[in-house]
Amino acid sequence: MATKRIAASFIYTLGPEGTIRNGFVEYDDDGTVIRTGQCDNPSSETVFYDGAVVPGFVNTHCHIELSHLQGKFRKGTGMAGFIDQINELRDSSTREDKISYIRRWMDILWRHGVSAMADISNCDDSFDVKSRSPMYTRTFLEVFGTEPEDCENVMRSVRALQAEALGYGLDAAPVPHSCYTMSPVLLTAAAADGLKSGYLSYHSQESHEEEEMIMYGRGAMWDNRRRAGMSTPPVTGKPSLMYFIDRLEAAHPAPFEEHILLVHNVCLTQEAIDAALGVMKNVYWAVCPLSNIFIHDALPPIGLMRRNGLKITVGTDSLSSNDTLDMVKELYCLQAAFGDVPMEELLTWACLNGAEFLSKEHEYGAVVPGMRPGLVLVENVDAEGRLTKDSVSKRLV
Repeated sequence: MATKRIAASFIYTLGPEGTIRNGFVEYDDDGTVIRTGQCDNPSSETVFYDGAVVPGFVNTHCHIELSHLQGKFRKGTGMAGFIDQINELRDSSTREDKISYIRRWMDILWRHGVSAMADISNCDDSFDVKSRSPMYTRTFLEVFGTEPEDCENVMRSVRALQAEALGYGLDAAPVPHSCYTMSPVLLTAAAADGLKSGYLSYHSQESHEEEEMIMYGRGAMWDNRRRAGMSTPPVTGKPSLMYFIDRLEAAHPAPFEEHILLVHNVCLTQEAIDAALGVMKNVYWAVCPLSNIFIHDALPPIGLMRRNGLKITVGTDSLSSNDTLDMVKELYCLQAAFGDVPMEELLTWACLNGAEFLSKEHEYGAVVPGMRPGLVLVENVDAEGRLTKDSVSKRLV
């Protein structure tokens, strides 16, 4: 195999060599990293980029099947208003158009440097496209259902969907959506299937409306469901994450060794963190800042999460709640709001931690010899290698 070499102003290895100024990466024909180091003479390099080379991104929360909804949603409606729009617009395109948008955005994600993704599916629209993509995906088959008597039928349907996904060669299993869209019995049943696969994704503490619903039995989301004659979840007086833990413990006793991804975490509290860390041994915390701003102009408590040493990951969410699916824009949003977070730490969230969640850390997430993470150029960084509002990414390898 021929050895290839690129160099750049910054190489963020996220490995033992750390960040290398004026560094190089050597790799073979299939993208496997051979070695990294510092250039003896940057001006003599055949290929030298004025920017930062980083590992391929790991997008830990996307709904690629909703890509046809770009530009159709009103912003700032809160979660109850957002759900109303989803119900109204989810099927506003033909299946053929939906698949066309899925194909387009999967290609954009790949070209912009996403090497692996945790994706939510409610149907089979994305299965064929994902099966043909060079990007690795794990598919979480999300279920809803507020009425307890519907649990058996919902689980029968999602297990059939899982069999279809597996037929495409995808890693896929059922998971629960959230505390506010499911009966307690369905939440536990879907969680049990996810836990059996070893991986679980769950929308957690995304909005104050969710917390009001679970803690106090009030708020816009509670009112919506009561008006529609739908059953509501039990009122616990505790953060909704603690209610989720109760439903997990009905699936099997703690501790939970499985990889659990808690998504959004906008209303995360110390009480909820302590409860989760007490029972979840491999828990990851996905943040999707641009989506949170789009829906309710809020961000997760990054300072609290960092003080607790949480394994943070980054997702883009969907084009129903985001203007684009761009990991660099998500990172720039976080950098702008939380300026004390070093660039290397932001990239660890966006690359290595996500790879660990997917148990792919030996292939993705770091520019380390023997790994094949994909090499991505981030252009328009500043003199210290940090992002600017003009930063963009493109895949090199």
